[in-house]
Amino acid sequence: MSETDGLPPGPRRWVMACAVLGVVLAGLDSAIANIALPTIARELSATEAATVWVVNSYQLAVTICLLPVASLGESLGLKRIYGFGLALFTVASLACALSPNLDTLVAARLLQGVGGACMAALGGAMVREIYPRKMLGQGFALIALAVAISAALGPTIAALILSIASWPWLFLVNVPLGLIAVPLFLAVAPTSRRRPRPLDLVGALLSAAALGLVVVGVDGLGGSARATAIIELVAGVVFAGLLVWQQSRRTTPLLPLDLLRIPLFALSVCTSICSYSAQILAYISLPFLFQTVMHRSAVATGLLVTPWPLLVAVAAPIAGRLSARYPAAILGSIGMAILAVGLGLLSTMPALPADWDVAWRMALCGIGFGFYQTPNNLTLMTAGPPERSGAASGMVAVARTVGWSLGAALVALIFGVRGGAGAVTCLEAGAAFAAIGAIVSVSRTRA
Repeated sequence: MSETDGLPPGPRRWVMACAVLGVVLAGLDSAIANIALPTIARELSATEAATVWVVNSYQLAVTICLLPVASLGESLGLKRIYGFGLALFTVASLACALSPNLDTLVAARLLQGVGGACMAALGGAMVREIYPRKMLGQGFALIALAVAISAALGPTIAALILSIASWPWLFLVNVPLGLIAVPLFLAVAPTSRRRPRPLDLVGALLSAAALGLVVVGVDGLGGSARATAIIELVAGVVFAGLLVWQQSRRTTPLLPLDLLRIPLFALSVCTSICSYSAQILAYISLPFLFQTVMHRSAVATGLLVTPWPLLVAVAAPIAGRLSARYPAAILGSIGMAILAVGLGLLSTMPALPADWDVAWRMALCGIGFGFYQTPNNLTLMTAGPPERSGAASGMVAVARTVGWSLGAALVALIFGVRGGAGAVTCLEAGAAFAAIGAIVSVSRTRA
C-alpha cells in the first residue's frame, strides 16, 4: 500500500469507524468524568481535592505518554500501538467501573490515560495511512467532527446516565463498544511500515518531566499553593530545555526536531498552539461569565456553550473538502480570523444579553475553529515524509496539550489578578491569540 493510494473504500470505512470510535470514547470520557466528580466524591466518601485526581491522573498520563507513544508507533507499527491503546482503554474502563475506592479509581484512570494517549498520538497518522492523498482532508474532518460531537454531547450524556444509574456506568458503557472495536480494528487495519529502533528512555523521562510538570503546575495555579505551582512550571521549562539539548544529539530523536526544522511544520505547530490557547481561554472563562456575571443557571450555561462544538461539527467537513482545492494557509487564516472576531464579539456583549445574542456569537467561534482545524492538521500531517507520520501525529497532540496548558495558566493568572471581572479579559486574550494565529497561518504561504 503506497502513501498516496490508501485503502480501498470498504476497508477504509471500517478502520476509520474504529478510529472515530476511539476518539469519541476518549473525548466523552474526559467530559463525563468532569461532570461526575461531585457524585464520585460523595459516593466514595472522598474529599473534593482528592477526587479531582480522577481527572488529573488521566490528563497527566495522556500528556507524558504522547511523545514515547508516537515513537513506538513508528518503531513497532501504528496498528500494534493504536490497537493496544484501544484495548487498554477498554480494560481500564472496566477497572474504573469496578473500583471499590478512590485510589483504585485513580490508578485505573492512569491506565486509561495511557490507552487514550495511544489513540490521541496516532489518530492522525492512522488517517494518513488509510486515506488517499487527495482525500486526506475528509479523513481529518471526520476526526474533528468526532472531537466536536463528543465535546458537545459529553455533559448531556453524563447527566442522563447519572439521572438513571450510578457513576460506575459512566465508564461501563465504554466496555461493549471497545469489545466490538478492538477485534474489528485488528482484523481490518493495515500493517504499516516499521522503523525499528530502541526506545530513547532518557528522552522519554525528560519529556514526561517537562510536560508533566507543566500540566501539574498549571493546575496548581488555580489553588492556594501558587508558589509551588510556579516552581513546577519553571522546573518544567528547565526539563524542556534539557530535552531539546539531549534530543539534538541523537540521530533518531524522540522529539521530532527534524520535522520542527521544516518551516511549514514549525509554523503550523505555532498556529495550533495559538488556536488551542484561544479555545481554552474561552472554554474555561465562559461558564464563569454566564453563571457569575449574567446569572444563568448551570443548565442554561451548558446550552449556551453548545453552539460552539456543534458549529465545529458543521464547518470541519466543509473545510476538509475545500482543503483539496485551496491552500491550508489561507483556509486556516480565514478560520482563525473568524474565531478572533467571534471571541471579540463575546467580550463586548451587553451586561444581560438575550440567549440568541450569545448563541450566534458562540456559533461564529465554532465556525472559525472548525474551518481552521482540519486544514491545519492536514498540513501538519503532510509537511514531513510519510515515514514520520507517527512523530507528526504525536506533535499534533503535543501542540494541543501545550496550547491548552498555556491558555489555562493565563486563565488562572487573569482571574487571580482581576477576580470575577477576569472572564471578559480572558475572552480578549483569546481573541488576541486567535489573531496572532491568523497572522502566523498566512505566513505559511511563503513556507
